[in-house]
Amino acid sequence: MLIKNTDKTAAEEVSQPRSPREGRSVAWMVTRGIIQAVLMIAILAAGFMGMNRLAATKPEVPTRPPFPTVYTVETLNAVSEDFRPRFIAYGEIVAGRSVELRSLVAGEVVAINPFLKPGASIQQGAPLVEIDRFVYEGELREAEANIAETNAKIDESRARIQIEESKLHRSKEQLAFAESDRDRIAALREQGTATAKQVEDRQFVASQRQAVVEQTEINITAETARLAQQEAILQRLQWKRDQAERNLDDTVLSAPFDGVVRVAEVEIGKMVNANDVVVELFQQGNLEVRFTLTDERFGRIQTANDSLLGREIEVIWVVGSSEYKFPAKILRLGAEIAASRGGVEVYAQIDTTGMPVTPRPGAFVEIIVPDRLFENHYRVPEASIYQGDTVYVVVEGKLTARPVTVSAYDGAYALITGDIKDNDEILLTRIAEIGEGLRVRAPGEAKSPPAGRDRTAQTGQE
Repeated sequence: MLIKNTDKTAAEEVSQPRSPREGRSVAWMVTRGIIQAVLMIAILAAGFMGMNRLAATKPEVPTRPPFPTVYTVETLNAVSEDFRPRFIAYGEIVAGRSVELRSLVAGEVVAINPFLKPGASIQQGAPLVEIDRFVYEGELREAEANIAETNAKIDESRARIQIEESKLHRSKEQLAFAESDRDRIAALREQGTATAKQVEDRQFVASQRQAVVEQTEINITAETARLAQQEAILQRLQWKRDQAERNLDDTVLSAPFDGVVRVAEVEIGKMVNANDVVVELFQQGNLEVRFTLTDERFGRIQTANDSLLGREIEVIWVVGSSEYKFPAKILRLGAEIAASRGGVEVYAQIDTTGMPVTPRPGAFVEIIVPDRLFENHYRVPEASIYQGDTVYVVVEGKLTARPVTVSAYDGAYALITGDIKDNDEILLTRIAEIGEGLRVRAPGEAKSPPAGRDRTAQTGQE
C-alpha cells in the first residue's frame, strides 16, 4: 500500500507543466552560444584577411646570384718510373728434407738413444735404436766357416791339378821315348835286323804311354771344372758373408743427418719386423716455405723477362707478440697445378743463419713476394681511381677525366698507364660528386673573385 502511494505522487509531479520563468532561461542560453560562435568566426576571418594583406604588400628582397662550388683538394705530380711492387701471400713451413727410418732387420730392441723423443735434436751418426745381435752374429760365423771350407776344397783341387799336370809332363816324356824306340825298331825291321814281334811290342808300349797321356789330360780337365765349381760356391758364400755383416751392422739404426725427431715409435723390448717405421726425422736447418700463387699472378710473373726461380722473398713468422723475418729464395715450383688451391705451389729455401729462433714445420707464415718489373708506370693511391679505369687531372683549376689501365697493385697504391703525361696534377682527394669540369684549388691557394662557396672535399661541408 505504501509503494503504490509513492508511485502515484511521482506521476502527478511529472504531469505538472513548467513555469514561464524556466522557459525564458533556456532560450537565453541557446542565443548566447550562437552569438559566441559567430564572433569567433568573424575574428578568424579578419586574421586571415590581414595575413594575406601583409603578404601581398611585403617589399621584394633582391636574390643573390649563384656562385660555383670550389673544392679544396690535394694533387700528385705524375712521374713515370719503373716499379717492382710486392704482394703478400700466405703459406706454411715444411721440412726441406725428411726421412722415415725403417728397421732393416727383425728382432728385439735392446737399446735406444736417451734423446729419442719428439722434438729432440739428434746429431748425424748418433745411434738411435739397437736390435739384438745374437742371430746375426751366428749367421756371420756360419758364412765365414763355409767360406773357409770352400777355400780348403779349392786348394785341394788346385793341388790335384798340379799333380796331374806333373804326371802329364812325365807321361808325355815316356810317350816320346816309346815312340822313338818304336821308330828305331821299325827301321831295324826294314833292315832285317829286328823281328816283327819286337816291332809289335814297341807299338804296344807306345800305345800304353799314349793312353796314360790322354787319361791325365782328362783328369786335369775334370779337376779344373771342379775348381771352377768351388770358386763359384766361394763367391756365393762371400756374398752371404757380406750380407751377414751388413745385417749385423743394420742392427744399429743411426741418424743419417743432423735432424729433429718428429716421431719415435719404439721402446726397449719391443719386437720389430724388417721395414717397420721406428723413427721419423727432418733435417735441422733445411727448411722450406710452401705457398700458392694464383694463376693470374703466376702467369704475369712467369712470362716476364726475370724468372720466378731464384727470386728473393721475405718470410714473416709471428709468434705471440714477436715477429721474426727470414730471407728466403724460390727454389722450385710444384710439379702440377694445385686445383684444390687454385694456383701453382711454390717452394722457397729459408735462411735461418744468425736468427735467434728457428721455425718448425707446420708454422703458418706470411710471405712478401716481389712482383714483375713494370716499366714506365705511374704510382697513385688506389682511392684516386674512379670506376676502376678513370683518374681526374687538374687543368686550369678544373677537373678533366683521363682513362687509365691498372696493371698491378702495390699495397694501397696502384700502378697505372694511360692518357697521362709527366707533371700532370692527378687528383688525390676523394670527391663524392666528382664530374668533368668541377672547380678545385690547392690548400692555401688564394680564392679568385667572385668568391664562391669553398668546400672541403673530404667532408663535403661548407
